[in-house]
Amino acid sequence: MKNLYLVLSLILISTATTVAVDLESSSPTVCIIGSGIGGSSVAHFLRTYSSSGIGEIRIFERHAVVGGRTATVTLSGETFEAGASILHPKNYHTLNYTKYLNLSVRGPPPSESDSSFGIWNGREFVFKTLSFNSNLPIIQRAVSFANSVLIFFRYGFSLFRMNNFVDNTVNSFLKYYEDFESRPVFETVEEMLKWSGLYNLTRRTLQEELLDFRFSPRITEELVTVITRINYGQSISISGLAGAVSLAGSDSGVWSVEGGNRQMAAGLISHSDVKLHLNEEVESVSFIEEKYQLNTTKGKSYQCGITVVATPLDEVNIQFLPGISIPERKLQHTYTTFIRGLLNPAYFGLGSVSEVPQLVGTVETPDVPFSSISVLKQHKENDMSYKVFSRKPLDDALLDQIFSVRNETIKIDWGAYPHYHAPEVFAPFILDGQHLYYVNAFENAASTMETSAVAAENIARLILSRLSGKKPASTVTLKSFGDDAYDVHADL
Repeated sequence: MKNLYLVLSLILISTATTVAVDLESSSPTVCIIGSGIGGSSVAHFLRTYSSSGIGEIRIFERHAVVGGRTATVTLSGETFEAGASILHPKNYHTLNYTKYLNLSVRGPPPSESDSSFGIWNGREFVFKTLSFNSNLPIIQRAVSFANSVLIFFRYGFSLFRMNNFVDNTVNSFLKYYEDFESRPVFETVEEMLKWSGLYNLTRRTLQEELLDFRFSPRITEELVTVITRINYGQSISISGLAGAVSLAGSDSGVWSVEGGNRQMAAGLISHSDVKLHLNEEVESVSFIEEKYQLNTTKGKSYQCGITVVATPLDEVNIQFLPGISIPERKLQHTYTTFIRGLLNPAYFGLGSVSEVPQLVGTVETPDVPFSSISVLKQHKENDMSYKVFSRKPLDDALLDQIFSVRNETIKIDWGAYPHYHAPEVFAPFILDGQHLYYVNAFENAASTMETSAVAAENIARLILSRLSGKKPASTVTLKSFGDDAYDVHADL
């Protein structure tokens, strides 16, 4: 059967339309599969770090637009983030992308930073902050202070322990921005995590880590669970590192790009001298005579000296010859429902919409069919845009119970991130011992826009170090940032 498959694959290769690519020069062609933050970052860092070591770069995207899991949705003429939506204030690669590309950064508006919050268990709100509509700064400060007191009385000193747990993780992650002299190039995810001190967090669950930090059962079952359900659609049984990254997403100062985060990927691609292939899905990758041959759904074949896979291999059907071996991994699907309308307060046992918190988080219970409901924008008193996260699709009958008015509804199914479990097992960065690389191997540690950029930067350095014939762990001489680039170390 394997021999038959090989014969059929070779027939497909021989009959495909060949696009001539010059690989005879010392600068190999790089083919990147996937145009999200990972793929666009690889192209960016290859161009930034090498003045002449890389030839042509091609990026293949199976959809009509670039961006991968960063995307927007238009609801009643308003644009909202549909995929990866927030970034941490210490996400230095993505922050510098915005400077390099002259993109505007958008933080939460003042009204959102003080928005009301509640935790729903399917029967009642076990916790709710105060809400008082006023434009007077003194009233806003008073309500904010009162809410801080309420939160402290419910969760106590575990709030400070949570802050310390997140800070320790973020400080370890910051090592990935150190200069080249002190930061090696990593051939495996395990090496990368051990060097920064984060590896052990992938060996145990978040719940086990929080017990060691002496978190109270209440904050773990309520506040921490709400955050992991919103950010990763999963419970506190996820691995410790993914859990810490999820908690970091609740920090103050989170931001996004005005007009959509996908502009970062689009901008990096347009500034990296890339030949972009939209609506062209790669069906097979074959290593033949020291070259990679990529066959696509358009019946074309491309020859590349280096191939980078920058999309999760879990739900795409790419055939590799010779075959590759990676650990089995399932993606956690997040079902995102956008609604222009009005919540039904009776569903929550309340008398008016104003009593329903602007962000409704949920605990881990089968009695709740959604992970969270948040107000994206209030247009009028009885007209709002909402985003609903759930682990399963929400049918119209259920939505009509939760909402009293639905003027427009958009449903999206995202294969958003890995389904985390401890201890995590990682795919290799180098899939075949040659020049077939896998950016998304790092996603089993944590999945964010910034972790994709960090993994992509390491892949770019790994490619250049192996092309130069130097050992990846050694210091690699790379081109300095030019005036038109940026310096992440200067910002640190």
